[in-house]
Amino acid sequence: MALITVLLSVVVVVSLLLVIGTLVCIERSQLRELAGDLRPRLRVAAPAIGLLGAVLVLNSLTRRTAQQLSWLVGFNITDPIYRVEGEFVAWIQTFQTTELTLYFSAIYIYGYVFLLVFPLLAYLALSEQRTFQELTIAYTANYGIGLVCYLFFIAYGPRNLDIAQELMYTLYPSSQFLTSAVNTNTNVFPSLHTSLSVTVLLFAWRTREAYPRWLAIAAVLAISVVIATMYLGIHWGIDVIAGTVLAVISVRIGVRGADRWREIATSATPRIAGAFRSRF
Repeated sequence: MALITVLLSVVVVVSLLLVIGTLVCIERSQLRELAGDLRPRLRVAAPAIGLLGAVLVLNSLTRRTAQQLSWLVGFNITDPIYRVEGEFVAWIQTFQTTELTLYFSAIYIYGYVFLLVFPLLAYLALSEQRTFQELTIAYTANYGIGLVCYLFFIAYGPRNLDIAQELMYTLYPSSQFLTSAVNTNTNVFPSLHTSLSVTVLLFAWRTREAYPRWLAIAAVLAISVVIATMYLGIHWGIDVIAGTVLAVISVRIGVRGADRWREIATSATPRIAGAFRSRF
């Protein structure tokens, strides 16, 4: 019941933020064009969305199994990370205040989701759909590579070693129901919160002429998410660095893979449709 309550709060808050973001960043003419051209755009975007959805479903279904497998084939890098980094995260938490904890907790739960979802809407509103496909493929690369990293690298976050305090859970206990439902304690290297946030920021920079206001908003949110992961004791600084590297790699994959993916999807769609019709 607590998880449902938290999920509902995320849906409500993020929906409100999406409305505000749309009004602030997207031109009315773009929205009218999107409304009239929605179905064809979704048809073009469907293969990339389907690929992302498949990776997310795979990640969700295999999370617990992958964690068990990780203990068989993976390397526990918690101690090496701590020896290199020391108590950097604990030092960050020396600046804690109730107001900062409220802010970074809200950023981690609500701002992060908005940061990932809004660009999909914004880029779908562009007449040229290439950027939407690039972003979707970049998201897929983040999750796919992250899943492999979590399989081979076992790492507990600072809060699990009592090096840092669990600030968000202390102030907002019900948030633990949400984070435990979508993640495990050993999945911290690299930080996907960081990689996906930096991915969005890099795309916001690439599309700054189309959405100048979004660049400013994305910069504030992305930087806040990165800081939040450490301030809240969830990730090490090394996780953040690795997440940033993953973001750069994923953006390159998205940009370079968009054309290739479009060719594959275009050639495969008629065959899939034909096979489906032959069955029914």
